Amino acid sequence: MGELQYCEILKTKINVTDMERTLEYLKERLDELRGSYICVSNVHTTVTAYENRDYREIQNSAAMALPDGAPLSVYQKKQGFADARRVTGPDLMLELLNISGYRHFFYGATDETLEAMKAAIAERFPGACVAGMYAPPFRNLTPEEDAAVVELINGAEPDFIWVGLGAPKQEQWMYAHRGMLCGVSIGVGAGFDYLAGDIKRAPVLMQKLCLEWLYRLLQDPKRLWKRYVTTNFKFLKYIWKEE
Repeated sequence: MGELQYCEILKTKINVTDMERTLEYLKERLDELRGSYICVSNVHTTVTAYENRDYREIQNSAAMALPDGAPLSVYQKKQGFADARRVTGPDLMLELLNISGYRHFFYGATDETLEAMKAAIAERFPGACVAGMYAPPFRNLTPEEDAAVVELINGAEPDFIWVGLGAPKQEQWMYAHRGMLCGVSIGVGAGFDYLAGDIKRAPVLMQKLCLEWLYRLLQDPKRLWKRYVTTNFKFLKYIWKEE
């Protein structure tokens, strides 16, 4: 398989792909991707990157930027990429957990969420290898603590390092640790919470209708209303401005 195409959306390069092509690409390129990172991009991260040059650099320095948000793949189709499909971080994580032979490390969330997720993985994916887990404290790590975390992760020899810190923290963490880790880092946002059962995933129909953001908003309106309502409006405004 050759290089994946990309479509630039608000100055961020988003890959044009689907789940099958993404899995095949990772399988074929795993060794050369080690030490790099993959962003799962949505409306929120794309708007943030458009407004913040440093964060845009982080997004565009990724080995891949997958169209996690449905509006991104819809936009790609309108730009002439008829085979563009959505590839969400949580779905990609489940697909790779279902493939035996890979080693997985999980970085983020809380100890309680990680334990619930570990139990869910054991039940749903008995062939999956959980090489390690770490819930960082809710503060910046000291250089010594960070070095210990890098040693912990590399000692587990993972193929995939799943990072669940939420945007933009997870992308900033992956960028800061590029070239230091033996696996491929992938930011999955709320993926840990979905798998642990802390948050319910939107029904498939709502996902297809680009309404997954609304489902999440209804579950946690106090925390998410500004993020979703404001960024969705900005996305449409910036797209109109660029075009």
